[in-house]
Amino acid sequence: MTPVTGTLRRIGTSTSVVLIGAPGSGKGTHGVVLAERLGVPYLSTGDLLRDHVARGTTLGRQVGAYLDRGELVHDDLMVAVVGERLAELEGRGGHVLDGFPRTVAQAEAAERLVPGGPAEVVVFLALPDDVARERLAQRADGRSDDADGATVEHRLEVFHVETEPLVGFYRARGLLRSVDADQPPDAVLTAIESVLRL
Repeated sequence: MTPVTGTLRRIGTSTSVVLIGAPGSGKGTHGVVLAERLGVPYLSTGDLLRDHVARGTTLGRQVGAYLDRGELVHDDLMVAVVGERLAELEGRGGHVLDGFPRTVAQAEAAERLVPGGPAEVVVFLALPDDVARERLAQRADGRSDDADGATVEHRLEVFHVETEPLVGFYRARGLLRSVDADQPPDAVLTAIESVLRL
């Protein structure tokens, strides 16, 4: 992947970016590189949840109960997990956040938790469902559920019902930047860089 060049946008004294997009849109791939280029921590909610479960924290035990039942973690619990980590990172110059907020309710809670909200820019990686299906079916990262058609359809349905409304939520706040994720990875990364550049 071609390195990001140029100056990425600095808003105020920090750079806080939230990535949203359908499964297969490349949030994790691009989030890691973007965080490195910005010099800020990359936060994956999946990693945060697994860390709490592995350490057996109070939050982790609650998270584990949801995961054991195959359910999505409740909004209040997600806000608590992410809020704790953001508080630890205060003063670190920002972050790139992947997987949170997942719902409008989480976004509203995050705005109450973090002055100004968890993001100065929200990048929406737009991807057609048919391309998402193809990418998930072709993944070779050991996630067998990505190849299961019923699971893929469920994940897409959850995205459209619960997460896609965030597009309008953040557009109304003037924070949304849309990027066409149906391109080669280098082109997507260049487009992300473009919307974040001064």
